[in-house]
Amino acid sequence: MDRLGLRLRIALFFLGLGLGALALLALGLWAGYRHGDGGPQGYVTAGLAAGFSIAGLVAGVWYLFDENLARPIQGLATDMRLRAHAGTGGIDTAQARYLGDLGPAASALSRQLGEGAISAVEDLAGEAQHLRGERERLTALLSEIPLAVILLDDAGRLLLYDGQAARLLEARRPPGLGQPLSHWFDMAEVERVLAGLEPGQSAPIRLASADGHAVQEGEIRRMAPGAGCLLTLDAGSAHVAERPLAYDFSLPARVAGPLRDAELADLTFVIFDTETTGLLPACDAVVQIGAVRAIGSRLIPAETFDSFVDPGRPIPEASSRIHGITDAMVAGAPPMAEAGRRFLDFAEGAVLVAHNAPFDMAFLGQHARATGARLDHPVLDTVLLGAELLGSDKPLTLEALAERLDVPFPETLRHSALGDAQATAQVFLKMCRLFAARGQTTLGELIAVQKAHGRLLPDLNPD
Repeated sequence: MDRLGLRLRIALFFLGLGLGALALLALGLWAGYRHGDGGPQGYVTAGLAAGFSIAGLVAGVWYLFDENLARPIQGLATDMRLRAHAGTGGIDTAQARYLGDLGPAASALSRQLGEGAISAVEDLAGEAQHLRGERERLTALLSEIPLAVILLDDAGRLLLYDGQAARLLEARRPPGLGQPLSHWFDMAEVERVLAGLEPGQSAPIRLASADGHAVQEGEIRRMAPGAGCLLTLDAGSAHVAERPLAYDFSLPARVAGPLRDAELADLTFVIFDTETTGLLPACDAVVQIGAVRAIGSRLIPAETFDSFVDPGRPIPEASSRIHGITDAMVAGAPPMAEAGRRFLDFAEGAVLVAHNAPFDMAFLGQHARATGARLDHPVLDTVLLGAELLGSDKPLTLEALAERLDVPFPETLRHSALGDAQATAQVFLKMCRLFAARGQTTLGELIAVQKAHGRLLPDLNPD
């Protein structure tokens, strides 16, 4: 019973009440029939009339109980949890109008706590603004220097890279924090040079690309024990001030054991969306892919994927009216074979997240089958997760979820792949905080939640 929701438990209580009443009625009629002298017809008629009356009475009382008590309590609990863990608006006291002073009391408590939180946020805002300014100045400074700066941990994973490094790396494949440098360069030379360096020492290095077709010159410096190494590579003279600095000095350790047992905080997520020529994966094609990356609960602003795709066919006018993408906009764009490969490179090792994931995954699946690419990522769906947190009887469109969770979603961003992906990412990260407050902190627990709402949309993860 602890696994069942409040409203379902109450419904079962009333169902038990009704069945018990009917059973007692049937027992009484049977006893009367056994010991009476009359025929059975009168007992049957009386029993049916009384049985339907009892069933109707129980159903009516349950409906009133559900509308006036169970549903308002559930809604009030959802509002309080959203307020506490997702920072959304206030408490809807109208839905709790039959709960006496409980609704106003919850609203007053929420408002008081919110005022305290706002005060604390204001105290931190000045320091945060100062740190943002320092980061922007550092980014601008690094962008003026014709060197690509890359910091690796002891496992050879990217901890930091600047705009020059991003430009250098993405010529081969999209860069990503936590990805091994071996995706781009032969690590044998890195290991050889590092073996001869003490902490604080540096040496010149010539790095061969992973495919052996190019050589990059630069310098490598061994950092303090446990702090990895710093690479500075010749990046030419291009200015890339618009590219933000990407860094995460607390990358989680590689997940060992079954991925479903992993904590969400230890995982990388790629939240994505596609725009297409139509709604049928077997007949239509992708015209745009947009994605963002998050490590644990933190979005990485510098790591986005945004690509038009040449569908190899005209885009129907009806589809262009929805997403605004025309044939002229995709002229010269890479075909899906190339754009899909680069997207899967961007998403390597990550959990995929989408809104209405079966639609987008069906189009990716068509590409994977055609090219032999691997598409075996775990998949999370904000529709199914939203049904668990907010109720399956509530609107679960991306716009409705964004509004419910106070996620900004300007009209200018809607129905563009990257704009929808960014909104989905903000919705998903707030949902993760709500699930954490409920004690659900692993990938497997979220997948189980999705399977429980499989009547809405199929969960795409294997059993």
